Amino acid sequence: MNDFSLTSTQPANVNVLTVTDLHKSYGEQEVLRGMSFSVARGECFGLLGPNGAGKTTTLRLCLGLVTAEAGNVDLLGMPVPADARRARLRVGVVPQMDNLDPDFTVAENLLVYGRYFGLADAGIRARIPDLLEFAGLAGRAESRIQTLSGGMKRRLTLARSLVNDPDLIFMDEPTTGLDPQARHLIWERLKTLVAQGKTILLNTHFMDEAERLCARLAILDHGRIIALGSPRELIARHIEPEVVEAYGEGTLAWAATARALAPRVEVTGETVFCYTADAGRVLASLEGRPALRYLHRAANLEDVFLKLTGRELRD
Repeated sequence: MNDFSLTSTQPANVNVLTVTDLHKSYGEQEVLRGMSFSVARGECFGLLGPNGAGKTTTLRLCLGLVTAEAGNVDLLGMPVPADARRARLRVGVVPQMDNLDPDFTVAENLLVYGRYFGLADAGIRARIPDLLEFAGLAGRAESRIQTLSGGMKRRLTLARSLVNDPDLIFMDEPTTGLDPQARHLIWERLKTLVAQGKTILLNTHFMDEAERLCARLAILDHGRIIALGSPRELIARHIEPEVVEAYGEGTLAWAATARALAPRVEVTGETVFCYTADAGRVLASLEGRPALRYLHRAANLEDVFLKLTGRELRD
């Protein structure tokens, strides 16, 4: 890969985004109820939450695309929405849904997007080869959008977000719908951006994605932050260290036994989840029941998320 480098213009040890006590309603529905957090230069900060928790609304407020009823947003040292247009010149955005122009080639999509930032065509054209190399799209400059796979389109959207050499990149579910290979490639590219000093605000539904990429994250529910910290801190603070998942014929009948062996047991469908600091007694019980299948693992961020927000389906 070419030596593609983006250099942040923000000084070290400062917050590039500060959100203070945001409130937002749509009609009678209160979407945000006092949202506050900050994002430091050079970190990947994650927003996690069920559908309707307020993640996308938070991103739109930070970009000045909608206006809050109360609260403040400071984006790259500028107040939003008052100075949102000027702040957005130093921001990149990967939206939830790809909005590439199907009438243009890959290169033309980057060129036209760069013009929105007042960049000269010559400067954009000079950056296009490295942007495409970075996104794993070398040799596709003249390809039409309709000929690209879903993963290619997503990687092109990532490349497009970097046209203006942004200080802060907003990413709204950047790997949704991608196969594992495409997801891992994008993860590696995001790690590279952070290593180069870029800042990322990541909105995702994938717990493994957040656990791999985020230095810190906020778990949202019903318009409020209910937990904040690094993935490791949140796991240590909110969940037992070991998990045993049991399933198979007779699992539900075994659940009563499990409750006497583990401090916390949850039953979802035909799966019994046992959360404990020492899984020895749970595993010994399962070994005497060959009809039951089980998985013994360390607790992860998804366990924290489900404990704090519940297992019920959100539409």
